[in-house]
Amino acid sequence: MGLLRTVDVLRRHFASVYQPYGITAQQYNVLRILRGARPEPLPTMEIAERMIERTPGVTRLLDQLERRGLVSRQRYAKDRRCVLCTVTAAGLELLAELDGPVDEADDAALAMLSAKEAERLIELLDRVRRAHE
Repeated sequence: MGLLRTVDVLRRHFASVYQPYGITAQQYNVLRILRGARPEPLPTMEIAERMIERTPGVTRLLDQLERRGLVSRQRYAKDRRCVLCTVTAAGLELLAELDGPVDEADDAALAMLSAKEAERLIELLDRVRRAHE
């Protein structure tokens, strides 16, 4: 239970960074995935596979981001069932605005630990995650 309580605290910590920009943690994650793939577009299913928090609602997330002009989608010409997604200039601008605050929140999340402790914690969490994937 301690791990779940910690996850909840950290989720709220980061949500307070994204909230003033009108996006959720999942939407932020989609934008970062698309920025990392640039200049190539990504299929919706590949975005879903790369998500930090697995969610069945990737299409809904993309709908919301597209309505705000942060992503664009187009059907793949060779397979109309495949939808390719890209981050727009507005999405890149939003991410650039968030880069500093997110880095600060990331540092603050583990500020009570020494660098060695933080590194060890991340190693242990990675090991737990890999054991359950």
